[in-house]
Formats: sequence, structure tokens, C-alpha cells
Amino acid sequence: MDSIATVCGQLIVAGFEGTSLPAPLAEALRKRERAGVILFKRNLDADFFAVAELNRAIAAAAPSEEPPLVAIDQEGGRVARLGPPALVVPPMRVLAAGGDEARAERVARAQARELASLGFTMNFAPVLDVDSCATNPVIGDRSFGSDAATVARFGIAYARGLESGGVLACGKHFPGHGDTKTDSHLELPFVDAPRARLDEVELPPFAAAARAGIAALMSAHVVYPALDAERPATMSFAICTTLLRDTFGFTGVLFSDDLEMKAISGHHGIEASAIASVAAGCDVLLVCSDATMQARAYEALVREAERSEGFRARCHQAAARSLAMRRRAPPTPRRTRAELEAAFGTAESRAAADELAR
Repeated sequence: MDSIATVCGQLIVAGFEGTSLPAPLAEALRKRERAGVILFKRNLDADFFAVAELNRAIAAAAPSEEPPLVAIDQEGGRVARLGPPALVVPPMRVLAAGGDEARAERVARAQARELASLGFTMNFAPVLDVDSCATNPVIGDRSFGSDAATVARFGIAYARGLESGGVLACGKHFPGHGDTKTDSHLELPFVDAPRARLDEVELPPFAAAARAGIAALMSAHVVYPALDAERPATMSFAICTTLLRDTFGFTGVLFSDDLEMKAISGHHGIEASAIASVAAGCDVLLVCSDATMQARAYEALVREAERSEGFRARCHQAAARSLAMRRRAPPTPRRTRAELEAAFGTAESRAAADELAR
């Protein structure tokens, strides 16, 4: 039987500095004390073969029967960690403007096949937030549009394209970051809208994605008083479990957004936020840069699981979801430079680029 230490390890995805896998993180993957990694521009060499080699090292560090998550934010537009020769995808608002959901799906599939060739297993996309606040500093054209129906249709199409191309999709930021006037990277936003407005605008894309069987969703570090007056969504049982699981029927993996963001870290220590997020219903916690905070979060989960039978059961449930999802898409970076180069500029990628250019 798995130890509680390895169970809790399946709940943390880590970021790091530099373009090579740090030895302590490799050891944590080997010991099953981390579920995988998220890579940013700071980690990605301009030489894509070096990126593939990094992802191969990440895959090799973890037990073969427990493949690691290798994730990236490659939405398109201003949120894209990889540049050319990767397919250049415009902002989602531009992609949806033509009204062609099938094109969005084709673009996502081509993008996913390129990402998979590099060894990525998840794209933290699509954004399912509705662009409903003109002064929103963080969403804007990352959203497919200003009405819920458009966002739902295109979000599901994009997720379907990613997953048919071999990369897991993760819709974000549940239950909606589109109506905020502040950036949760910097402070804790509030969406003080009545429940009827949330049901009409913010929530439908996430409910639709849950019904469509999307692999994963990501929580928002935002307070919604109509849903939970005291806690941000990431730490709210009413939002993460009662609403998402019980009402919407979501069966996938729920990621927290980065627990280092000021919306959370400015109000809670990493230990308390990690425990509260898992108790609320998050299955995997993102801790995107600080190795010390990653270790503190992990150790706090282990201590709480050893202390509380109920929390221990929640950790087992979350770990099982995390592992089952990762086994659907193990990292498979191309082994030679020639194979990798052939994965870019394929007929599918060229067709997608031509469609976008038109």
C-alpha cells in the first residue's frame, strides 16, 4: 500500500529556475514526492531539442508506472511560453471572432501534436472565463468572448482539439476570473455579483466543460460572496466540491492556481493554504517557483494526513485522480533532432497556420 508520504506527493506540481532539472526536484520525482512540473519561458531553451531533452530528463526521473505531469501555459496570444517554430496561435478572442469552432479545434490539435513531440503532457488551456469587465487587467483577449455561450462552445472545441492531439486540457479559472478589476497575481479579487448573474455569465462555460468530460479545470484565487463569503474559490468547499462536483458533475482533476500568487500567499501561509485547498476539493496544487514553499506545502499535507483520517481519505482520492489522468498522457518527447524537426511544420501545422493567416 502506498505510504501517506507518496500519496501526498501526487498532489504537488512544481516549477523551478533554469533550463535543467534541479537534482533535488529529480530526487523528489524519483521518491514520488512530486506529481510533475510546470515549465515557463525561464526553463525553455531556444533550441527545441534542448526542451525535449529537459522533458526526457523529467520523465526519466519519475517511476515509469507513475508518469509525471509536464505542463505549460501555451494559450496563444500574450500567454505563450514557446515561440516559433511552434505554431503561433492568436489570442482566443481573435480565434473565436470568425465563429468557426471546427477551426479552433483544428488549431488546438495541431498545437497539441507539437507540444506532445516536445514531451509536454498538459496545456493549461483553454481559458473559460467570460470577458465581462472592460477594465479586467489579466483576462481580456485571453477569453473567447463576452458571452457565455461563445466561450462554452469554443472552449469545449479547443479542449477537444488538445486532447485529440495527445495533450491534456485544463480549463481555467473556475468559477470565473473575467469580471475582476484586479489581478490575483498581485492581490485578492472579489466578484460581488448575485448568484443569478453568476449562473447566467460566469458559470455556464465551466458547467459545459464538466459535462463534456474535460480532463482538468483550474481554480481561481477569487472571492465570490454569492457562493462563499469567506474564502477564495481555491479554498472553498462550497465552490470546489458542492458546486463543481455535486452540481456540475465534474469528474476530472481540479488544479489550484499557483499558491505563490499574492491573492493567496498575501493572506495565508503556504501550509494553511495547501491544506485548505485540498480539503476544499483541489486535487493538485501548483507551487510554481519556490522549492522551499513546495517542501513546506508537501510536509504540511503529510502531517495533516497523518493526523486526520478524513483528510487522509481526501488525499487518497485526489492522488488517485491525479495518477489516473497522468497515465492517459505520459511524456513522449521525440528522441532525435530529425524526428523533432519533422514534428514542426507538418502538413497539419501548415494548414492551421494558413487558416490563421487568412
